[in-house]
Amino acid sequence: MRFSLLNRRVHYWAAIAIALPFGTVLATGILLQLKKQLPWVQPAERRTTAAPSLPLTQVLEIARGVPAAGVSSWDDIHRIDVRPDRGLLKVITKSNWEIQLDPASGAVLQTAYRRSDVIEAIHDGSWIHPAVKLGVFLPSAVVLVAMWATGLYLFALPIWSRRRRAAAARNAAQAPKR
Repeated sequence: MRFSLLNRRVHYWAAIAIALPFGTVLATGILLQLKKQLPWVQPAERRTTAAPSLPLTQVLEIARGVPAAGVSSWDDIHRIDVRPDRGLLKVITKSNWEIQLDPASGAVLQTAYRRSDVIEAIHDGSWIHPAVKLGVFLPSAVVLVAMWATGLYLFALPIWSRRRRAAAARNAAQAPKR
């Protein structure tokens, strides 16, 4: 079997094999690229000019006071994001709720559901199961790199062939006639 035919068949079947994981990565990647522009994905930041001065115990008490977030202890909090240059303090719960606080007064500036972490887990395959991340999405990425390389080859092959034929024709025209 010629290499170009084998290359086309591998390219064809590899595209089918990675269609679902790659489509998932593309769709979630688009959402993640737009997360700052789409409040549905990640709540917009409510910035202040205040410097952080709240003790963590007070942050927990404020978070407990937001019923939608369902915080009862530190076990319910996934992380706290403090950005002094933006005057921003976010409490992100394990249930994916985000509570934005004024870092000085503790006033609740915004409470919203945060989908970006879930979308990111779907994006890398870990949302389904950690084994899917390494057993499906990683091999799909490797196959995609191979398809990229074979696709470049399939694109360049006709160009190289035309140039080779044109060079052969020029050489034949320039060769002395006997």
